[in-house]
Parts: sequence; structure tokens; C-alpha cells
Amino acid sequence: MSSIKTKFIHFLKLVFPSTYTELAVFLFFMICYGILGSYIALHYRIIFDNRIPWDAYFSFDNKSILMTGGSFERHPLSYYFFNWVREFSLFVSGGKMDASFRLTLAWLSNIIITLNIVQVFKYVKNIISLPLWLCLLIILFFGAFSTNIILSFTPENFTYTLFLLSLYNHYAAIKLKKEEKIPATALSLAGITIGGLTITNIVKVFIPLLFEKGLFRNWKKFGNAALRVTVSMICFVLLYLNRIDFKYQNIFSKTNQQYEKFSNVKSMPTWDMILSFFFGGNILFPGFIMSDKHNMKGFNFKGLYMDLYSSVFPYFFVILLLILIIWSYCKNFKNKWVQVIAISFFIDIAIHCVMRFGLHTSYIYGGHFVFVYPLLLGWLFFAYRSSPKIMSLLTLTVVVLFTYLLAANIFRMTEFFWFMEHYYQ
Repeated sequence: MSSIKTKFIHFLKLVFPSTYTELAVFLFFMICYGILGSYIALHYRIIFDNRIPWDAYFSFDNKSILMTGGSFERHPLSYYFFNWVREFSLFVSGGKMDASFRLTLAWLSNIIITLNIVQVFKYVKNIISLPLWLCLLIILFFGAFSTNIILSFTPENFTYTLFLLSLYNHYAAIKLKKEEKIPATALSLAGITIGGLTITNIVKVFIPLLFEKGLFRNWKKFGNAALRVTVSMICFVLLYLNRIDFKYQNIFSKTNQQYEKFSNVKSMPTWDMILSFFFGGNILFPGFIMSDKHNMKGFNFKGLYMDLYSSVFPYFFVILLLILIIWSYCKNFKNKWVQVIAISFFIDIAIHCVMRFGLHTSYIYGGHFVFVYPLLLGWLFFAYRSSPKIMSLLTLTVVVLFTYLLAANIFRMTEFFWFMEHYYQ
């Protein structure tokens, strides 16, 4: 019993703030995101409107996800998870899908995104071991990302996926630092939760195993790792098949339909969608465009989408940030923690930029990878910790990027409020 109690306490310390500094970070972002989400939930119906199944803003499927968990071929186990979210929110609101219901959904998202911020802060503080002032600068920069701002009040798969991925990366980094194996139970739980919310992310769960000490030099260690992967995959597959009543043929037909639907958009240049949406839109808001939508049941509504960048400054911002990220990867190429982060990012690049799946709306997929940016920035600072001149240059660069990001995203959020004021009262 004492062993179970100890593990539970360690789990709580991993997930939640465990120091006064972490608690301060948690409370700061809870208040900032909480004010934003509460105001939107109480004054507008955009977070949840029973008549609007999808695409009210930025292609998020709030109602569809809350009521059904989303399409089973992409979100195999999210049905069960969002049943709990929906029922809890209904319990708080007294069974009504009103402002109290929306407020509960917004605060659940707020808590989860804030915990995601705390995980990144813990990583740069405890794994990379950066000085506190630098950890705070990086986390403020990360907190101003458009993905975090939007997901802080959005009840969607991406909201919970972002937290789970940042949590798992922090946990795996701790295990690698201690040169310990990731237990089969933890691996199975990560596979079920992360892969269950979005199936392509399950691959990321197994990446840290590649860097366990002596894995490819000792056949017993390799066999043990293979066994842990097998156990976690069996658990995931059985739950997945049970979800669809073991009608596995539906997976392939639905997957092909989804790929054809979301990978053949040719209305915009590919390079521009990659820069403006995949690398940019999930950090720095571009301009917005409105579209006339309907729910196929006679109700018409307005949808809001992100547009391509329209001036040179956002492109300069994105390219400069990418230069820093690539610089960090090259400088820390032999660093196993950096490789774990980078390989995870490469998977998303392959899916969206190479295979073009959802590239025209890839700004919504930031929930799968935006935590990579602050972590790689942190490792870049770590690499030059003994070089004051470069450290000063990097710090100045991040301060300038943060200032521009915050100003630009606040301005775009005023446009978002204009949209809600006119169409979602």
C-alpha cells in the first residue's frame, strides 16, 4: 500500500504544481485564460451552440466532439472521455446547455491548458535546468501562442491532447534523465489516452524508448522494450475494436475518405499554407476570413477561418523562429532529449506538410506539437549557457519575438470579439 501511495503522490507532483514558483505560474495563467474564457462563455454562444456541429471558429468541432467524441477513425477512444466531460458539465449546469454549461466547459479547458503551461515550465526548469528568469521568459512566450489562447476556452480533442503530450514528454524526459525504463503500465496508459484522442499520436508514445540506455546493445533490453510496446498496443487495439464492435473494415474505408477529403485542397500555394498555417497560425494569428455555413438541418451560421499572412512581418517572425528551432536541433543533435522532441515534430511535419493532410487548416493541429517550440528554445539557451554574448543575443531575440507576438495576437483577438459580437450573441 505504501508503494502505491508513494507512486500516487509522485504522480500528483508530476501533473500539478509542486513548488511555489510553479503554483505562481499556474495561478497567473489560470487568471489570464480564465478571464478570457469566462467572458466568452457568459456573453456569447460560440463555445457551444446545440445547432452548430462544427466550424464556428477555426474548424474546431466543439459540439460534435462533446456529443460523440468525433470520428472514430481519427479519435478512436475520445467518445468515452468526452462523455465524462459532457455529463460533468451538465451536472454543474443542472442539465441545461446554457451559459453555465459553456462556463464549465471553458474552465475545464482553462485548467487543462494551464497545466500544459506548467508542464513546459517544469521541463525547462528541471530537465534543461535553465535559470528561473529565463524559464519565465520562455513560458510567457509560449503562453501567448495562438493555440494556447484559443484552446484555453475550447472543448476539443486538441485541448486535452496538448496537455497529455506535454505531460508525457516531461515524464519520459525524467525517466531518460534517471536512466530508467518507462513501465508497461505507463506506456499503456499513455497509448490509450494520447492515441485514443488522436490515433496518429500513438507513435509518439514509443519514441522515448529508442533512447533508453543500452537498448540496441543488449538483446534482453530490446526484448523488454518490444514486450512493453506489444502490451500497450494490445490494450489499445482491443479497446479500439470494442469501440467499433470489432467491425475493423470500417477503419480503412473511413480513413481513406478522410484522407481524400482533407488532403486535396488546392486553393492556396502549398508553401504559403505550410508557413502561414502549419508553422505560423498555431503561434501567431494571421488575418481572419468569414464563411457562410449551415448545419444541413436548415440552420445557417457564420464560420471564421484563418487566412494567409498578408504582410512581411508575420513571415519574418515565423522564419526567424524556425531558424532558432533548426539552430537548436543542429547544435543539440547528439542530445537524446532533443531527438525525442524533434522526431515527434517530424511526424507532424510528414503528416501535414508532406502528405498534406489537413494542410489548409493545419493551424488547428498545433495542439499536437506547439510545446516543441519552447522546449527547443530552452535547449538552445542551454547549449550556449557558457557564452554570454550569444545568450544576450538569444534573449534579446526572444524578447522582441514575444513583444511582437503578444501585441499581434491581442489585436487579432479584438477581431475575434468583433466576430462574436455580431454573430454569436
